[in-house]
Amino acid sequence: MKSISIFGTSSDAGKSTLTFVIGRLLQEHGINIGVFKAQNVSNNSHVTDDGSEIAIAQYFQAEVLGIPTSYHLNPVLLKSGHGNSASLIVKGKVVEDKDVREYYRDLDTLKPAVDECFEYLSYRYECIVCEGAGSPVELNLMDKDLSNIYIAQKYNTKIILVADIEKGGVFASIWGVYNLLPEALRANVIGVIVNKFRGDRTLFDEGVNIIEERFGIPVLGVLPYLPLNLGFEDSQSLKNFVQNKPNPTKKIGIINYPTMSNYNDFEPLIADETIFVEFITSNVSLESFDLIILPGSKLVIKDLQWLKKTGLFEALKERQKEILGICGGYQMMFDAIIDEECVETAEPSREEALGFIDDIIVFQKDKVLKKGEYSLFGKIIQGFEIHHGVSAKYPLVYEKGPIKGTFVHGLFEDEAFETYKKTTIDSFVATMREEIDMERILNHVL
Repeated sequence: MKSISIFGTSSDAGKSTLTFVIGRLLQEHGINIGVFKAQNVSNNSHVTDDGSEIAIAQYFQAEVLGIPTSYHLNPVLLKSGHGNSASLIVKGKVVEDKDVREYYRDLDTLKPAVDECFEYLSYRYECIVCEGAGSPVELNLMDKDLSNIYIAQKYNTKIILVADIEKGGVFASIWGVYNLLPEALRANVIGVIVNKFRGDRTLFDEGVNIIEERFGIPVLGVLPYLPLNLGFEDSQSLKNFVQNKPNPTKKIGIINYPTMSNYNDFEPLIADETIFVEFITSNVSLESFDLIILPGSKLVIKDLQWLKKTGLFEALKERQKEILGICGGYQMMFDAIIDEECVETAEPSREEALGFIDDIIVFQKDKVLKKGEYSLFGKIIQGFEIHHGVSAKYPLVYEKGPIKGTFVHGLFEDEAFETYKKTTIDSFVATMREEIDMERILNHVL
């Protein structure tokens, strides 16, 4: 049985979503399915069942498919670092901060980890659905591409192209990507899925004919634009969330600083019909909000400095109503943040913080990675921790007056949200099932 690579003809074409959709539809045909992405670039990550760290997209895909999570699903993860560097996470653990040029220069040293993880999964699953990254035919980077060309060539995967029609130029993107692929990989292309179509589907019938007859590429489906509001992977997907709440009873503002992370914390709030969520990117008045949330941050000191530069720092200090900090946002609530180990900064540093909590945060080299059951603010949650900063006095949580904070992610998830998530995903997959030519896909995979 063949595994499948999902290649986008552009970034944000819908690869992450189509990975779990195709996986679920293959499961329905009795096939044991795994998911995989060799390398991801994302500040949004999750702690897995084995206590390691992977990108949120692969965690979410595994959750949808009901399979165990481990570092094998995403062996290489890059997160924002200081300057031109990135935090390199290999097999679920932080290795080092690397300059981007050094990362590409040393890329071959990561291939054994990628191979080990893919082969681990191949022993456990009949078919692995492998998510690509960006476009697979960036010609100056094709020899440095772990997620697309490397996997497809080494493991002879079948390929499904995904094209975003909403961006425009869909014909050029399909033709260009297909014809720039190496010849052997073109032979493995099952077809293309045209994604995010709005309006009357029949208006694209001629477009389907052009792709199939003139380009010689089968069209596996034309999928409607359908907001999911789940599994946010990056800032681009966050911008695509949709709210239609005519009568909200609560207004929550979330400070959207430059390296905000773990947007998924707020999916339950976006799903709640009684709550209007607004992401704040400038120094607007905070008084109209019932609650202000300081979310996670990949670079806490840098984002804290951004708060000061924008004027939001003083606005937060003057606010009398409730403020909640999560992970990086929690750390900003302390008196100061000390980074003697240069975890986030090039030189040892100390940054004055909001001063809501009478202790300091000290960054340590070893990252805290935990997943489990927590008792927070009067309720039990299934959450996780993922942070370098530690507090001696308040190692997990703080609550006094209008100030609340915790290192734990997953604070808003509950049984009602889990029901909503299952119903939403099932409905989403059902819609896509009607539009995707699974018979053609199965003929190539089996």
